[in-house]
Amino acid sequence: MITFLVDQHREVADMFAQLEKMEGAKDDKAQRLAEQVVISLVQHSVAEEIYLYPTVRKVLPDGDDIAEHEISEHNEAEQTMKRLESLTPEEPAFWPTVRTLISEVLHHVAEEENSLFPQLRAACSEEQLQELGRKVEQVQKIAPTRPHPSSPSEGAALAAVAPGAGLVDRLRDALSGRGG
Repeated sequence: MITFLVDQHREVADMFAQLEKMEGAKDDKAQRLAEQVVISLVQHSVAEEIYLYPTVRKVLPDGDDIAEHEISEHNEAEQTMKRLESLTPEEPAFWPTVRTLISEVLHHVAEEENSLFPQLRAACSEEQLQELGRKVEQVQKIAPTRPHPSSPSEGAALAAVAPGAGLVDRLRDALSGRGG
């Protein structure tokens, strides 16, 4: 699971680097890349919220506090993604919102990779992490592609609503051409 999530962190960081090079552009390419970033981040976040954070709560001594902190950072980024989703590169707020999202996500990624993931590696067996990795990969295939700030933020409740929201999101994306 950790390797899979870190690989996704790198993919998003690469997209962020591309966006930073485009800053100020007012074209469809910037819009499409921002959409792809949001899609990737939402699917990644849903998988973490369904599997990673409940595991953190169970296996780490201060797991509840860690999970709550991580979820609050997800919620902040989700609000930023929701704002970004309503903007186009022609609007003055687009690029500042992109910069805010980049800052929020890179801060979150650094915390996970430097603190949370090493703790998790120490607390879980390789078999547990591999099984969680398979589950994370599977749930991302049906996860929503758009931010849903009012949906549940963790565990079974999120797992119950994610497939339906994901289906609706993918239909909307197909009809609008978003993310393609």
